[in-house]
Amino acid sequence: MSDEATRYGALQALADYLSQHREQLLQAWHQALHADPELASFSSLSRAQFNDHIPAVLDAFERRLRGVDSAEAAQARALEHASAAEHGLHRWQQGYDQRQTMREWSHLQLCLLEQFEQFSARHAQLEPTAMALARKALARLCGDGVIESAARYLRLQQAEAAARLRDLEDALIGLQQLERDRAEGWRQAAHDLRGSVGIISNASAVLNRELAEPLRAQFSQILQRGVRSLHTLLSDLIDVARLEAGHERRRISQFDAAQILHDLCDTMRNTAAERNLFLLAQGPKALPVTGDQAKVLRIAQNLILNALKATQQGGVQVLWEAREQYWLLCVQDTGPGFTHGSAAPLEQALKRATEESNEVQARALVAGEARSGADPAPTLPSLSAHRSPQALTGEGVGLSIVKRLCELLDASLELETAPGEGSTFRVTFPRSYAEAAAQ
Repeated sequence: MSDEATRYGALQALADYLSQHREQLLQAWHQALHADPELASFSSLSRAQFNDHIPAVLDAFERRLRGVDSAEAAQARALEHASAAEHGLHRWQQGYDQRQTMREWSHLQLCLLEQFEQFSARHAQLEPTAMALARKALARLCGDGVIESAARYLRLQQAEAAARLRDLEDALIGLQQLERDRAEGWRQAAHDLRGSVGIISNASAVLNRELAEPLRAQFSQILQRGVRSLHTLLSDLIDVARLEAGHERRRISQFDAAQILHDLCDTMRNTAAERNLFLLAQGPKALPVTGDQAKVLRIAQNLILNALKATQQGGVQVLWEAREQYWLLCVQDTGPGFTHGSAAPLEQALKRATEESNEVQARALVAGEARSGADPAPTLPSLSAHRSPQALTGEGVGLSIVKRLCELLDASLELETAPGEGSTFRVTFPRSYAEAAAQ
């Protein structure tokens, strides 16, 4: 028999030996890794997770030892590379770092060398170059395993870094937009303050003149309204500043949301009547909830006042209803609605966010997934003329307070509106809070 045939037979015998002792090899590798203090985290894996693609790597290695031609050897080596790369991916997904994976390959190489020594001891008459070729193939196997695992780690790290960069860029864009909207809100507030101060200044100047009593009384009323408007706007600005600074805290208690909303609507009907508008309240007679009663009342009050300001004809309807895990407050008006650019920045932002949420819900429904939350809020037909952006005064500050209070109460704020339809603000409140359960 030629030396080549003898060498081929020895390598086949080695491959058979490794196959027969596969379980002992994996067990020895398992024990070596657990004995390594730097690899203690591997104990959290199941046996199947632990072995992962290593049996496939060993299968390909044994095929390479048995290979009779270069094509089969090349195919076996390609399988080794693929299995080693998949093993690196698995270890990445399990949260292990690159150094741990490399140490794992080192232990595998030592365990295989021990198998080689046992085989050599049982076959003293081996062809001299056979084991040298086998050890060279083993060194290449483990070297390729380290290289493929490291390459996979590098690609995964690059992909993760790119994803984080995209997230940071998106967050930066969102923050910049938020800052622009916030600056626009403060600009509008400053404009409203200047307008109120101008009214007060003009009325005061007129009152300093000698006027007949009817005119003096008229300008005195104008002055009083200007002072009240200025006081309200300044109070709102202080509230916004406190909320943005995180000085407000929620005070959770149990209360009847239906009762406080009924009472609020009763007290605000005079305001609606002064504008020749209706104010309707509709919902269950009792709605026991857990939350911050004062802040819920402030949200409802600001939304109703905002709706009354936006409406020239018709009126406002306040609705509430209970769901299993949350409850809804809707404030609908018969105002003109708006399109992009015809409303305050915060209203536009709320409308965009609501539309995006509805699109996500619709896609989930088409995909057969369960929908979360309520259906889009209905709107009333518009009975009011279109408002120009210059006619919007004070609403940005009030809505800023509503938005901040909703964030504080873990509530969501949505806006449904369109030209020819009124606007509906809907707030979704939790029916309970963790701090209330802990009391």
